[in-house]
Amino acid sequence: MKIEELTIEEIQKAYQEKRFTVTEIVQGYLDRINKLDPQIGAFITLCKESALKEAEAIDKKLANGEDIGMLGGIPVAIKDNICTRGIKTTCASKILEDFIPPYDATVVQRLKDAGAIIIGKTNMDEFAMGSSTENSAFQKTKNPWHLDKVPGGSSGGSAAAVAAGFAPLTIGSDTGGSIRQPAAFCGAVGLKPTYGLVSRYGLVAFASSLDQVGPFTRTVKDCAISLQTIQGHDPLDTTSIQREPEKDYISDLHKGVKGLRIGIPKECFKEGLDPEIRSAIEKAVRQLEEDGAVVEEFSLPIMDSGLSAYYIISSAEASANLARYDGVRYGYRAENFTGIEELMENTRTEGFGKEVKRRIMLGTYVLSSGYYDAYYKKAMMLRQKIQKVMKQAFEAYDIILTPTSPVLPFSIGEKTADPMEMYLADIYTVNINIAGVPAISIPCGFSKEKLPIGLQLIGDHYTEKKLLQAAYSLEQGLGVYHETAFLKEAE
Repeated sequence: MKIEELTIEEIQKAYQEKRFTVTEIVQGYLDRINKLDPQIGAFITLCKESALKEAEAIDKKLANGEDIGMLGGIPVAIKDNICTRGIKTTCASKILEDFIPPYDATVVQRLKDAGAIIIGKTNMDEFAMGSSTENSAFQKTKNPWHLDKVPGGSSGGSAAAVAAGFAPLTIGSDTGGSIRQPAAFCGAVGLKPTYGLVSRYGLVAFASSLDQVGPFTRTVKDCAISLQTIQGHDPLDTTSIQREPEKDYISDLHKGVKGLRIGIPKECFKEGLDPEIRSAIEKAVRQLEEDGAVVEEFSLPIMDSGLSAYYIISSAEASANLARYDGVRYGYRAENFTGIEELMENTRTEGFGKEVKRRIMLGTYVLSSGYYDAYYKKAMMLRQKIQKVMKQAFEAYDIILTPTSPVLPFSIGEKTADPMEMYLADIYTVNINIAGVPAISIPCGFSKEKLPIGLQLIGDHYTEKKLLQAAYSLEQGLGVYHETAFLKEAE
């Protein structure tokens, strides 16, 4: 049994056929993590004892013929900015390095209710601020396809864990592309749901109006299974969906794309897009046309103008959200201070990393008196325009197709000296968060160096079912998901 090759669907089938136990599966993943993760750095915390204990309990249920849930016995790794009761939740920051939440985030509770087993917490950019998982206070995560490349960010640990065969399902958060971009870099499937479809309760906030929780998996079908488990209204989250969500994302996956109207914004294929990415996208478009989709190029000028609004809005919200870390209530506290102001200043100076400080300062600046109207107010006006233009686009098209990232996975340390160059890696993803619509990234090819390339499908609000159908059809047509990294360089 090559455990790293198994999907959620295959593991569930094997349980039913009694080919192996839940304990064997969990132990197999833990052994692989212990052997190979020192070279990858995907995990901050590993939950070996509790995971094996839960596995034994589910094995007993299976032996008694009891229902074990939709994700029964499936190992899951959680991004370390999502609260887990009794397990450290650090946000990859010194300021929270010893924080142990007294409660589970709603998404974690729903995974547990479905029978999933939490095996660990994954590395990330500190407070989800970054595009490479190089901003963690504890370690840099490496890309399992090429160990000298970044896995993307900020959910790089979650993406790398799937790519390395450490878990069949991981959970991340997406504020401006932090699920989709690392999914593209690591050759995984990553879904950013409609804002409010998955509860944010227990997600440590970066930018509350943009943050959304979503899954990483090896296949689109596994992604559909996962979304069906974690979605739905949550009374603990005031931004949670009020309508009844789609109940079944799985049964219609095979319906295909015949007659589907797919729009391709020509602004996404201008100068700056890597030629190998362009070539892979063109091949995917031909596949869609062969499968019966109606594909058209159109103009969506807003696609390349949302980056400035995103960084103003997200930084402004971050400066408000991170004000709670003051050394008084909880988290890291500076040892040397003479008064309350010095305590707060020293705690934040010592506890936050460079990127977090940079965004807090930018956010505080754009919210300050005299600059609010010039920056934040204009960014909010542009946000409304982006939402309107995206809505108009979906009147003409069922799905919008773009590259996930304009660049291939870059080398560790390559872009850290130039924050703007790093920010531009999110140019195709940030508008989706601003508009609050869903998007999925799936693998669509490889570069000459065998670096994964991702393609992004975008839908209107609450059209995840249609997105998953299109993604599944394309996945099956391209066959890229059969290719796996599995640390060939490391083993």
